[in-house]
Amino acid sequence: MAIDTTPTSTPAPAPAAEPPGAPRLSSRDRLVLFVLCAAQFMVALDFSVLNVALPVLGADLGMSTSALQWAITAFALPSGGFLLLFGRMGDLYGRRRLFLAGLALFGAASLLATLAWDPASFLAGRALQGLGAAAIVPTGMSLLTTTFPEGPARDRALGISGTLLSLGFTVGMVAGGVLTDLLSWRSTMGLLTLFALVVLPLAPRLLPESRTPERPRLDVPGAVTVTGGLLSLIYALTTAAEHGFGRTDVLVTLAAGLLLLAAFVAVESRTPAPLVSLPMLRRRTVAWGNLGGLVTFSMMSTVIFVLTLYLQEVLHLTAFETGLVFGVQGVLSVVAGTLAPRVIGRFGARRTLVGALTGQGLLGLPLLAMGEGGWSVVLATAAISLASMCHLGAIISYGLTVTSGVPDEEQGLATGLVTSTQQVGITVGIPLLGVLATTATDLRSGVHTVLLLDAAIVLAAAVLVAVGLRAARTASGAVEAEPLRAR
Repeated sequence: MAIDTTPTSTPAPAPAAEPPGAPRLSSRDRLVLFVLCAAQFMVALDFSVLNVALPVLGADLGMSTSALQWAITAFALPSGGFLLLFGRMGDLYGRRRLFLAGLALFGAASLLATLAWDPASFLAGRALQGLGAAAIVPTGMSLLTTTFPEGPARDRALGISGTLLSLGFTVGMVAGGVLTDLLSWRSTMGLLTLFALVVLPLAPRLLPESRTPERPRLDVPGAVTVTGGLLSLIYALTTAAEHGFGRTDVLVTLAAGLLLLAAFVAVESRTPAPLVSLPMLRRRTVAWGNLGGLVTFSMMSTVIFVLTLYLQEVLHLTAFETGLVFGVQGVLSVVAGTLAPRVIGRFGARRTLVGALTGQGLLGLPLLAMGEGGWSVVLATAAISLASMCHLGAIISYGLTVTSGVPDEEQGLATGLVTSTQQVGITVGIPLLGVLATTATDLRSGVHTVLLLDAAIVLAAAVLVAVGLRAARTASGAVEAEPLRAR
């Protein structure tokens, strides 16, 4: 990776014949990358593949409309709540071991959801899927960052991983509609089972075990407070997205989540082997990098949510046609994934993060011109696709900014923070801004209000991140190095 608050050794330049940002990977490296990225893609797919199938699923299993939110919440609660805990457990007891356990659990849970015979069995499958995802995501990222050395090879690997993360969400929206129409909602869960069956046999042969050389005791009070805090916070926000912030359970769990997270900070300042290193959180690259990640995820998820409503409710597109709009977005995300490592190699992760946030905010503004004519579909497709290219650049560069220079024994902590930011970002955007569209008397004006606020928040975050990361570089006395081959 590119940046840290402490000086690091500069990688030797690649041979001149090799293009910038395109280091050569061995055959084994490619297989390792395939296994890790396939697992990440599978989890990203699970975030969206079920969305368009929810009405059919509810009719089949006898779930009420209000209960359908639990098909999403049952997955989001454990997948977000246990990320930091499982990331640290991977550091202490073996990342490969926990990654394999998460894969096995995810595959079995997907099979249970596929065969579900009533709402309880389906929701149990979804909750276990989320628990498996909470083990897969941080340990998979840690295995990636410890397998590929800091520099162009890791930049490229994270670029591919970030591309597939974004693509998985988009493909899920398209595939969910196609599979539900051609087969049934059960095929969406069956697809995830097949993914697990493909990846699980390959992983033990290819992935090296890695853990910290020391074996400190697990920080149980920290694990309890942070997991409880994240669970409460995610529950409050996902429930608020459906019912608003006036409900008693939303207010109680929101307050409990904030109090538990405050208690977590107090616990971590006193324990000799903390779950999260507070000095790491005080690093400007970690703090400002994660702010950039939080904003890019929360605001893009909000745009996709309100744009989906606009395309179907105002422009009267079908679910399948709406999926195709986001399919274009997915194609350009692949393009962005191939370009991002080159851009980072030329300008550095910090500048790329600031530029990508700025582009995401500016490219959301043309959506304010959408009307009710067919041309609005073309405008929406172009604007969201180009904004998503910047969004993907922000994803890759913020991950590099946060985890660069972090010792291998703390990579689980760093990547746990990165993935927690992703999950919380995806969760908070829609309740905080999307509700303005869903509760507006005029959906069109409500969507435009959300889009304007969204762009303003992203652009404000770009300014804050630029100032914060510049201060980080000044404080460290380090100059962001550009690889010689990129000059």
